[in-house]
Amino acid sequence: MNRLTEKMFENAPFGYFSSRDVAVLFGSSPDTRYGLIKRALAAGEIIQIRRGLYCLAPKYQKKKINLYALAEHIYGPSYISLESALRWHGWIPEAVYALTSASMGRSKEFKTPLGVFSYSRVPQKIFFAGVDRLTDDAGDVFLMASALKALADYVYVYRKDWVGIGPACESLRIEAEELESINAVELERLIANCCSRRVERFLQGVRKDLKL
Repeated sequence: MNRLTEKMFENAPFGYFSSRDVAVLFGSSPDTRYGLIKRALAAGEIIQIRRGLYCLAPKYQKKKINLYALAEHIYGPSYISLESALRWHGWIPEAVYALTSASMGRSKEFKTPLGVFSYSRVPQKIFFAGVDRLTDDAGDVFLMASALKALADYVYVYRKDWVGIGPACESLRIEAEELESINAVELERLIANCCSRRVERFLQGVRKDLKL
């Protein structure tokens, strides 16, 4: 096993690491660190996700990499939203082609050896309003939009002129019982956080439809 791989196996508990992590562990010259990374890549012991971000090859991972947690390291600030969050909450039945996130910066897409990561810019007053900080069994942290927040982001990104919950349910095949999780407090907070008239109209229509 390459010296870099050994160190990262010991010091990267979630399986992914950055060039900065390599610099902290080895403290050598940039050329030396680049050589370590290049040799580990050539040996197939690590995988480059994007420039400056790597992960251990599957046979060296202590656990399967949490792609939800990895997403923010690929491009941030961001949180899991849109189709991926709706799927995670069980609101939509379809499998999702890319892991989708809302971002503070401009929209981007990254095609990586671990899959496609798609980021859509969603302007709002407080970026992480309606987003939960979750932890997996290994202690890795990821940021997940609530189902309603993900739906509101979906309306913004895809420019849906929905004025209530009905069109959303019909278009995305959301079951009626899922709507029981929506509460008035969260709805009001999301309305207050809007920077989009389209999203505000949609959320006001949801409030009217659900009599909240």
